[in-house]
Amino acid sequence: MSLTKSDKTDIVEKFKRHDGDTGSPEVQIALITGRITYLTTHLQEHRKDHHSRRGLLKLVGQRRRLLGYLHKEDITRYRALVQELGLRA
Repeated sequence: MSLTKSDKTDIVEKFKRHDGDTGSPEVQIALITGRITYLTTHLQEHRKDHHSRRGLLKLVGQRRRLLGYLHKEDITRYRALVQELGLRA
């Protein structure tokens, strides 16, 4: 099971910019990061699950595109989000 409904609502509450916000880049990136984390642990146990590996690669690409968009639009929001999620070392 990927992310439960309560996990998703917790992530949305933490990263939303205003009430009712579910589609801002910050929320989308945080949700995708949660799914990536789950799939990474899943693939460590099930090494030959190539279908899930392809899904993971698609999610990583989607998150990368959203991060690029956020970097281009507002660098301070980008840096705060990367710091909060711990994406860059």
